[in-house]
Order: sequence, then C-alpha cells, then structure tokens
Amino acid sequence: MTYDDFRGITISPVISKIFEHCMIKGIQVFLSSGDNQFGFKKGLGCRNAIFTAPYIVDQYIKGGNTANLSAIDLSKAFDKINHHAPFLKLMKRHVPIEFLEMLENWLFDSQTCVK
Repeated sequence: MTYDDFRGITISPVISKIFEHCMIKGIQVFLSSGDNQFGFKKGLGCRNAIFTAPYIVDQYIKGGNTANLSAIDLSKAFDKINHHAPFLKLMKRHVPIEFLEMLENWLFDSQTCVK
C-alpha cells in the first residue's frame, strides 16, 4: 500500500450542502443522461449496475455470442480533468449564464486543506 491508494474525503459544511441542493433543483431541467447511466440518479446506483452487467452478458451468451468484460481504474483520470470542460458542456445545454457564473464562483473560490 502507498499513499496513492487513498483519496481524500471532502466534508462540506451543512450550509454548503443546502446551497448545492437548491442549485441542483434549479438546473435539473437542463440535465439528463442515458438509461445505462446509474450514477447520480435518484433510486439508482451500484446495485443496478451490478445486476445489469451479468444480465446483459447472459443475454449475449444465450444469443450465441461471446461477451468480454474489462475494468478500468480511472482514479488518476479524475486528477487530470480539464475543469473548464464541464462548463462547456453546460453551455451547450443552454444553462443560464447566471447559474454558470454562480457555479464558477462556488467551485473556483473553494479551498481544501488536508491534515
């Protein structure tokens, strides 16, 4: 084990959680995802993905096909994300500029301290 095996946990103050909850309610009409996306959807999560994967593989095998699965560790990818890319995607979904400015101030003025 090395320190790279562990990731920090952010604990936001309660007021931040309330603010984020209010923000998501205002922008939710601009956000959607496909039926195969289980994350960040109410009532869906890892359990659904864990159930769906073997079901789909079974359907391919019953159809006489071969199914191959692979897993990718994306933990390093999140460390190298272009932080402006999500804003560009929100702009393409016609999210109001006032919301984008508020989100930008909220995210880029945040500070984190690891002890």
